[in-house]
Amino acid sequence: MSRIGKKPVELPSGVTASVSGQTIEVKGPKGTHSFTATDDVTIAVEEGAVTVTPRGKSKRARQQWGMSRTMVANMVQGVTDGFRKELEINGVGYRAQMQGNVLKLNLGYSHEVNFEVPDGVTVTAPKVTEIVVEGSDPQLVGQVAANIREWRAPEPYKGKGIKYKDEYIFRKEGKKK
Repeated sequence: MSRIGKKPVELPSGVTASVSGQTIEVKGPKGTHSFTATDDVTIAVEEGAVTVTPRGKSKRARQQWGMSRTMVANMVQGVTDGFRKELEINGVGYRAQMQGNVLKLNLGYSHEVNFEVPDGVTVTAPKVTEIVVEGSDPQLVGQVAANIREWRAPEPYKGKGIKYKDEYIFRKEGKKK
């Protein structure tokens, strides 16, 4: 039995959900998202909450039950509050700045890295050593943050590179004579 799937997803004020077949569409102040569930679950909107129930006792139905409920909960959170990833830049001369829709990164390469920000995500650089990625789709926000981090992942000796704000870098000791 899914413990997550049993709990209904509450719809806050200003958020509406509509179901047509296996597709649920959630509208809110930050946009609209839709999700098509598999035939193993049933999605219903009742009394300001969305409930997901399995259609059988099979293993696949129970797997889809919890996953579908989590997808609906993420859509509701995305259209109300949105998602956010914060990145930190460590290193001498490493910096970031936004110019229009392009994030310009100086990461110790012989050239400047220009990162084109995709639609559906906003990237800001409040300080030269901080990058904030925000949006209503958790997968897209995480992917954009990972793509930015990929340009210079943190290394274990000096800790230089781009890391998530809550990430811990396991430090290593250098060579000894």
